[in-house]
Amino acid sequence: MSRGPRAEGARRDWGAQEDGCSILHVDMDAFYASVELARRPQLRGRPVIVGGEERAVVLAATYEARAYGVHSAMPMATARRMCPQAVVVPPDQATYRAVSAAVMDALADVTTLVEQVSVDEAFLDVSGARRRLGPPTVIAARIRERVRAEHGITCSVGIAGTKFVAKLASGHAKPDGVLLIPRAATVDFLHTLPVGALWGVGERTEVALARWGVQTVAQLAHSDVTTIQRAVGKVAGAHLHDLAWGRDPRPVQPGRVEKSIGAEVTFPSDVADLAVVQRQAAVLADRCAQRLRAESMLARTVSIKVRTSDFRTLTRSRTLPTPTDVGRDLHGVARDLLAAVDLGGLPVRLVGVRAEGLSPAGSTPRQPTLEEAVGDDGAARRDAERAMDLVRARFGTAAIVPGSATAEP
Repeated sequence: MSRGPRAEGARRDWGAQEDGCSILHVDMDAFYASVELARRPQLRGRPVIVGGEERAVVLAATYEARAYGVHSAMPMATARRMCPQAVVVPPDQATYRAVSAAVMDALADVTTLVEQVSVDEAFLDVSGARRRLGPPTVIAARIRERVRAEHGITCSVGIAGTKFVAKLASGHAKPDGVLLIPRAATVDFLHTLPVGALWGVGERTEVALARWGVQTVAQLAHSDVTTIQRAVGKVAGAHLHDLAWGRDPRPVQPGRVEKSIGAEVTFPSDVADLAVVQRQAAVLADRCAQRLRAESMLARTVSIKVRTSDFRTLTRSRTLPTPTDVGRDLHGVARDLLAAVDLGGLPVRLVGVRAEGLSPAGSTPRQPTLEEAVGDDGAARRDAERAMDLVRARFGTAAIVPGSATAEP
């Protein structure tokens, strides 16, 4: 469920003015928690939190738990204090991915124009499906019925003339609803919202706009664009001004390539020894590389995330000279980035490694490094890691780990 700002009265009945409204945003309701409830129906109606141990964070929460203030990304210890009667369920990522894939297959039966943007949401352009399936509201009803019947979970659907407004509409339709925003009512709808509802307006941008007296979408829309650009920057200011008037020309892009692949871990207790953090980073880099190879992707950039004991989060990134899917390459960069981070003398609570700037392996030009050109060492490493993939596929992910994860870096 979106936690973005809403306006009182925004969820009104705009009528069935569906002409020009062929963009659907389908968003699963409390997806991870809903999947768990489908497997454990005896927990329905009770506050349920999906997450790990005390030092982990909340992955998802049912609406009953959210009534106590629990939300995703909240520390589990805080969530347990806020809702001590909640049932805590450990996450099952394999099941979530399987259900997500099945839902996306169902959406693909509606139209080929499906853009998956996360594990639990997607945009659809149903302009070509209307003659076969009916108007967008009928298509939305079909989707919701099928998802419920096949998986025992619910989804909310926003319908509009643009992707941005459709996403806002699905948020206002939650939980388990549909909201249509007719083209003619788009500006009226937007101008009922706080400025924080706009894509790209986070806490910092919201504060920057407030300094210029802009706190609502209506105020932003009626401000001079140069004023908004002075507040948040030239490009961002022009983009936000367009959104405030409902201008969003971006089409639904089927087959959208995943932008990044990452992995992270929260330590059972804060770690002061950087060597331990480095060894864990080696495991995470190897995990990223394994997923890259499984999806036939190469990464151009490596980034790390470190959270210290005071919950301060530090991120660093570096672009590689040549794209790779080799864990040793990813860890080499991650290791150097970690070594350069100023932790302020604090122990580490969480570490993460992410591969970014992804491109298909089969169509990405790749210039061999000097090391590879001289000794073909890169090809040998890649072959060795692919052999490790086969072992893991047969005996489990813990059957084999990179050597750098078991030795001092």
